[in-house]
Amino acid sequence: MGKKLLSVGLDVGTTSTQMILSELKVENRASGFAVPKMEITHRKILYKGPVHFTPLAGLDLVDGKALRALIEQEYAAAGITRDSVDTGAVIITGETSRKENAQTVLTELSDFAGDFVVATAGPDLESILAARGAGAFGRSEGKRVLHMDIGGGTSNLCLLEDGKSLATGCLNVGGRLLKRDEQGKITYRSPVLAGITDLKKGDFPSSSQLEELADVLTSALEMAAGLREPTDILCKLTTKETGKPWQIPHDVIPSFSGGVADCIGRDYPDNAFGDIGPALGRAIRKSRLCAGEYFLGTETIRATVIGAGCHSTRLSGSTIFHQNVHLPMKNVAVAVTENPSSWSDVRSALAALDGDGVLAIPGYISPCYGQVKALAEILAEGFGERQVLVCLEADMAKALGHCLRLQLPHDKPCLCMDGLSLNEGSFLDIGKPVGPALPVVIKTLVLGGSS
Repeated sequence: MGKKLLSVGLDVGTTSTQMILSELKVENRASGFAVPKMEITHRKILYKGPVHFTPLAGLDLVDGKALRALIEQEYAAAGITRDSVDTGAVIITGETSRKENAQTVLTELSDFAGDFVVATAGPDLESILAARGAGAFGRSEGKRVLHMDIGGGTSNLCLLEDGKSLATGCLNVGGRLLKRDEQGKITYRSPVLAGITDLKKGDFPSSSQLEELADVLTSALEMAAGLREPTDILCKLTTKETGKPWQIPHDVIPSFSGGVADCIGRDYPDNAFGDIGPALGRAIRKSRLCAGEYFLGTETIRATVIGAGCHSTRLSGSTIFHQNVHLPMKNVAVAVTENPSSWSDVRSALAALDGDGVLAIPGYISPCYGQVKALAEILAEGFGERQVLVCLEADMAKALGHCLRLQLPHDKPCLCMDGLSLNEGSFLDIGKPVGPALPVVIKTLVLGGSS
């Protein structure tokens, strides 16, 4: 019998806020005589909430208290309480993640997934979760697919091949960069459109002016897909988190999700949503992106929240070691060293952390006792007064943990886990054991200013 985890996914976007509830089944896939191999074998969506407009206190600020009230209503509608949730993810996406009160939003929602919660933002994770929620990973078997999740403020890009993510990026392209009232007057223009359009707040744009702006935004997506020679438009619309302009070879199959994807698949009046989403959808449909084979996601507007609720949790390897550590742990910073046999490299990596953190190291394949003992001695000295938290790629956490126990005071907190590859600058939420494994969410916390 497998163990079941209740997982909640929350997506607070530039335009909409959504919640799903899913059930994850965890089973041991190893034979009876082998080391347990715990895997998430089944994901079942139990509840899909309606799509709500993200509550705003004015044009630029998310209303944290109203958002909390909305999620409380969703929990009631799903028939769950905070204490019944095992895992999940709160994803703050697009322009919402750059609002002045983004940290307030995280605080308001931080306790809505019981003891184990993720509160995260950042285009890398968003891109991967949206691609998973839209089914793009499965469609990339034997193909190279560029998935574009086009929302209200940003387009998250994920390049996929053979079921693997090769690269991610983000452009300031979305349907809510320009907002209009019922009479068609512009009530908001995103700062990212400065120098791209002369339209401004108070204007009454014509259909041709909306089409012209939509064509410019679409051209940036074409450039990112390698279908058009890059110009300064691509530079202007590339987010600061992505850095340099993002471009790939043109031999990809485009795939779309997000609210604008609905406008690719069907026609809406220009002012159906009080933004430029319909015009942007039409421009994409007529562009080089849709001239050949392309996909609309199995989920469009709900792709990111389904990715958050169903695909954010991973399992560590089963040969873990832990003593005197309090689980679950939230927002644990990660430091990385490729040379753990050097005490100075370990010390340098840990010095980058502000307080406790996980040291990620590759480890050794089939190590001898001498290698494990030497590594334990270096780590015991390197962590100093901190609790010892180590994550390895190689399957050796239990052996390392037992060696560390001999080096450390008997009451010293120590956790060793394996089977995970971590990047510098990421953060972990580590849950209570599920059988012999630990549920882990690898995330990024990117809360910048206005850009």
